[in-house]
Amino acid sequence: MANKTDLIDRVHNTIGCTKADAERAVESIISGITEHLKKGDEVSIAGLGIFEAKMRAGRTGRNPRTGQTIQIKAMRVPKFRASKTLKDAVK
Repeated sequence: MANKTDLIDRVHNTIGCTKADAERAVESIISGITEHLKKGDEVSIAGLGIFEAKMRAGRTGRNPRTGQTIQIKAMRVPKFRASKTLKDAVK
């Protein structure tokens, strides 16, 4: 499994910058995507896919501990749609 540290190492090794610069680059990308999703914008990265915030409808759920029925509020949730390039690469 890859994580954020692995991505930072990859950026560091690929472009030959310091680890601190690589970490700032990765953090900048993540915060940029997050800011756009908060505003309701879509983020499209060619070759990777599209990040977007969608509304999830409210629904009735069940508390797993008590079995009691509860109402779950409608909320915005992040979604990701992979590009055809990414899908083909993973096959």
